[in-house]
Amino acid sequence: MNEDIFKDKVLLITGGTGSFGNAVLKRFLNTNIKEIRVFSRDEKKQEDMRIKYKNDKIKFYIGDVRDYRSVQAAMDGVDYIFHAAALKQVPSCEFFPVEAVKTNILGTENVLEAAINKGVKKVIVLSTDKAAYPINAMGMSKALMEKVAVAKGRDLKEGQTVICRTRYGNVMASRGSVIPLFCDQIEKGLPLTITNGNMTRFMMTLEDAVDLVIYAFKYGEQGDLFVQKAPAATIDTLAEAVKELKNSNSEIKYIGSRHGEKMYEVLVTKEEMLNAKDLGDYYCIKSDNRNLNYQKYEVEGNEKLTQIEEYNSDNTKRLNKEEMKELLLKLDLFK
Repeated sequence: MNEDIFKDKVLLITGGTGSFGNAVLKRFLNTNIKEIRVFSRDEKKQEDMRIKYKNDKIKFYIGDVRDYRSVQAAMDGVDYIFHAAALKQVPSCEFFPVEAVKTNILGTENVLEAAINKGVKKVIVLSTDKAAYPINAMGMSKALMEKVAVAKGRDLKEGQTVICRTRYGNVMASRGSVIPLFCDQIEKGLPLTITNGNMTRFMMTLEDAVDLVIYAFKYGEQGDLFVQKAPAATIDTLAEAVKELKNSNSEIKYIGSRHGEKMYEVLVTKEEMLNAKDLGDYYCIKSDNRNLNYQKYEVEGNEKLTQIEEYNSDNTKRLNKEEMKELLLKLDLFK
């Protein structure tokens, strides 16, 4: 995808030492972008990146999105922000929900407030399918993060910061996800632990995820939510595909669902589908622009809600084992 909009521009990535940050760096370092700022609280991962990339275009900022001053200090001269900093593990957020609130909700408010005050052109915030009909603390905090993003942008005038959202399903081989876990278990001769083999999850590569961010930077308007259409697979299918590609005879051990897990994930709710534009590879959901005067909606209502279907990992294209293997072969883990 064309990255010309970043020519001579400064991009800040919060949570930039994670999987998304590394994927963005790989995509942009050899382009005509002026500077990429990696903002995170992990000095060790920043040092690892500094050694790995050895590139003067990368600038490193130690800070925490919970600390407004550290966020603001990193934004002088920034044109674009990709906000990826978050607590993302479902079980840890279940046990420490207030920590999820501090990072995912209040941290996002800090980033957006600083961006507006510093005159940043556009901010893309990273969300998750778990924010649609959320049942766990991680999803709930991300759903509220999306609400904060829409609310912050609602009162901004033309020419001020544009705030957009992107929502992802399972990003394959991202840090802390199940595919690296399976590979590690195979390498150690351990059984592959599966919560429920019939669970379905969206499958997309990090390259796809970066494409979606670039698309949002290029075309996003105030409050827009962009979702990439993606195939899905059952966890059983995924595990069998990984085993075959790794020539493994590891047994599969079913351990039961973890705290806050769903059988399938929703990327676009029924309510959002009412405002969704089908862009081919993507959906764009326009933000709800109602004000506090609800009379119009109480009188008119909307009959379409009963006739529309959500977009979820059960009704999207389902991958079989061979198709799953083909997708896995795009990952560095299997090259």
